Amino acid sequence: MSLLMARKRRGFGRLRQLPSGRWQAAYVGPDGKLHTAGKTYAQESDAEGWLASERRKIDLGTWGAVERSDGVTLREYADRWIEQRQLRPRTSAHYRSMLKRLILPDLGDARIVSVTPAKIREWHHGLGNDHPTRNAHVYALLHAICATAVQDEVLDANPCRIRAAMQTNRKRDVDVLTPAQVDRLASKMPDRLQASVLLAAWCGLRWGETSELRRGDLAADCSVIRVRRAVTYRDKTFTVGPPKTAAGIRDVAVPPHIRPAVKTHLTEHVGRELDSLLFPARDGRHMRDGEYRTDWEKAREAIGKPRLRVHDLRHVGAVLAAQSGATTAELMHRLGHTTPSMALRYQHVAEGRDAEIAERLSRLAKGDK
Repeated sequence: MSLLMARKRRGFGRLRQLPSGRWQAAYVGPDGKLHTAGKTYAQESDAEGWLASERRKIDLGTWGAVERSDGVTLREYADRWIEQRQLRPRTSAHYRSMLKRLILPDLGDARIVSVTPAKIREWHHGLGNDHPTRNAHVYALLHAICATAVQDEVLDANPCRIRAAMQTNRKRDVDVLTPAQVDRLASKMPDRLQASVLLAAWCGLRWGETSELRRGDLAADCSVIRVRRAVTYRDKTFTVGPPKTAAGIRDVAVPPHIRPAVKTHLTEHVGRELDSLLFPARDGRHMRDGEYRTDWEKAREAIGKPRLRVHDLRHVGAVLAAQSGATTAELMHRLGHTTPSMALRYQHVAEGRDAEIAERLSRLAKGDK
């Protein structure tokens, strides 16, 4: 045996032990060229495992694709990753924005096979601590891209291994309005938009669902809203499609006490055609988020809620429904949720207000106003 190294011949590939004692593996691929493992191994069995993995790729017919992927950059792979997914336009644009701003400047030009856990940790550290939710989302995106690369056998393992990096403990408290506050907020909006506040708050609608509602989506007596579509606005273009989740397609019962206001709105502010928007912009087309917020910000200031978001109306509707005794399954259906986690959160908030409810009940029993 040579003092420099020991060589072992096999049925597929070859192994040799280096003077350091580590093992090197190589094989002749279908292209007739010699391919050597990118690293050496402390154990002979590990080097044999690499050869077995390469042989499996050849047997499965994926070897050529993997070899061609060795020089692919993360930028190129991520671009293909987005193109090959059936994403909503807004989701696709959001992913591309995160990649462009937060991932590709540091990692984009690196060959994807050279992106190591150490590089990922360094990149993640560079994101800072000021935006934990943003960081969790962008890390989750990179983790998903690398997970697909593992499935494609471009990577042997996912280099995104930072514990809990996809989680954030910062949760915005739900600012629950009382029914009286909902009425006051609606009254501070322009007449043509007052019903949008009532429907969003009492029916738990998303803004994209509210702004796409049409006359034909309401039952003749305004007792039910049929949520079938939502609209998004991205790159100066409105896109109408299904709601955010499959469960978002639903029929929502309208509380009887707001039906008169909805009927009045239909009479005074909505066209007679079934496809007439309930809350159009002044030009008759869909209303942009920013246009709605102009009136919204004035209304929320007027009721002393300067930080209230439009989306918070959906939270209000969920908590009010939970206070009325809705079960988890009933909340999931009403809100169009696919998992019970958020419904349980709303129920928890409702339980936290139980003492206040009890006090009101006592006042009612005593005849107090």
